[in-house]
Amino acid sequence: MTSVGPLVGTIRDDLNLSNTMAGSLTTLPLLVFAFFSPFAPKLARRYGVEMVLLGAMGLLTLGILIRSSSGAGTLFLGTALLGLGIALGNVLMPGLIKREFPARIGLMTGIYTVSMNLCGAIASGISVPLISTAGLSWKGSLGGWALLSLLSLLLWAPQVLKRRSRLAVAAISGVSGHKPVQMWRSSLAWKITLFMGLQSMFFYSFVAWLPEILTSRGLPPDQAGWMLSLMQLAQLPFTFLVPILAGRMANQRLLVTFTFVLFMAGFSGLELGSAQWIPLWVAMCGVAGGSAFSLAMMFFTLRTRTTQEASELSGMAQSFGYLLAAAAPTLFGYLHDVSGGWRIPILLLILVASLMFIVGWNAGSNRYIEAPENK
Repeated sequence: MTSVGPLVGTIRDDLNLSNTMAGSLTTLPLLVFAFFSPFAPKLARRYGVEMVLLGAMGLLTLGILIRSSSGAGTLFLGTALLGLGIALGNVLMPGLIKREFPARIGLMTGIYTVSMNLCGAIASGISVPLISTAGLSWKGSLGGWALLSLLSLLLWAPQVLKRRSRLAVAAISGVSGHKPVQMWRSSLAWKITLFMGLQSMFFYSFVAWLPEILTSRGLPPDQAGWMLSLMQLAQLPFTFLVPILAGRMANQRLLVTFTFVLFMAGFSGLELGSAQWIPLWVAMCGVAGGSAFSLAMMFFTLRTRTTQEASELSGMAQSFGYLLAAAAPTLFGYLHDVSGGWRIPILLLILVASLMFIVGWNAGSNRYIEAPENK
């Protein structure tokens, strides 16, 4: 998915797409995430986590191949299919970690999140070099990722063979006698969902608009582009460390506060600080973003008792979160057009960070989401 961004211009020119159509290549997967995430736990309950994840990687491989096979129609069809595969994996992975590594949730979540962010950054970084140095077309550059997803599928297949579907369903059903939780009626679940959505708003707004913000501050376009890379690199150590720390704490409110302070310092610095300190402000935003994303992933497992509940909360939070993510860059750009500058959009991000702190303070408390009758 991240490999598309650097190639949007090339794809647009080759297929004679409008800017709106080309831009929707990055929005379409987010909409697929939003609409299909709630169905992943239901599929896992019926067919087993292993089988659904195998199907997800099959969809991912098929989507990548279709996306690169022909013209505009297959481009969008393949993008939707790979988005569906990613949605299933995104939702079920936190619950799988909770089931398989109950004593090492923080460590395994850290490995999961940092590898996801690192591989995404690599994909976006080498898409253009694959064309310029390897002599591939944009179709070859994008289609090559099917080799990795196919390899993942083959590596995962033995998990399905070792666990029959019924055993997998029983394993994710949770603690015997535990009353089912109605996630959509839980105030704590909604606070975690809002936390997930608000941090998604920040990330996708910055991915879309940070270079423009920095060029308005006087940075050359090439340097502004490197600042986006700096933000993503600054995230990596903290997407690994924060889950480990969160798993060892009685509650995560200190980490929520740390995240909020860095967000406020970074946003304020971008708007009011000296241009020579821009790398520092960008790095602060990156660290805060990595911390916020990792906390959201940990809340799915720390605030639930069973694997099924973790998957249901993950599906709920990612569904709503990616709806906000899909709308955020457009809203950010609209506020810029209306106000004629970046102050109002950055004030919006300060508001987002403040709301994230409020809901995160509650989400970080040491308690579980309970069935309504147990409250």
